[in-house]
Amino acid sequence: MYILNDKGEPERTDDLMLWGRWLEDATRDRSRIVAQDRDEGPLRGDIRISTVFLGLDHNFSPHGPPVLWETMVFGGPLDGEMNRYLTRDEAFKGHQEMCKRVATALRNDAG
Repeated sequence: MYILNDKGEPERTDDLMLWGRWLEDATRDRSRIVAQDRDEGPLRGDIRISTVFLGLDHNFSPHGPPVLWETMVFGGPLDGEMNRYLTRDEAFKGHQEMCKRVATALRNDAG
């Protein structure tokens, strides 16, 4: 389990209650969100691209650094596409790349 400290850097915690309170607060005040974008239109429906701090390590191997951020697409031709990252900077760059992928997919669908 991980929380973000006052500088926005992840810190590991074994305290389930601390983590749960932090996650609830960070979800409410949106401090887990790295970036969110939305594309809507009559032919596109509602497409959301969301990048967030997960709070749990998604590196399911005992080796390597924790994987703590995720970008996911909701709706549109890339619905369900997801990438995960080791750092906030990687997550922000990955979010921008996913937005470009969605835009390309929408152009290809329209043509």
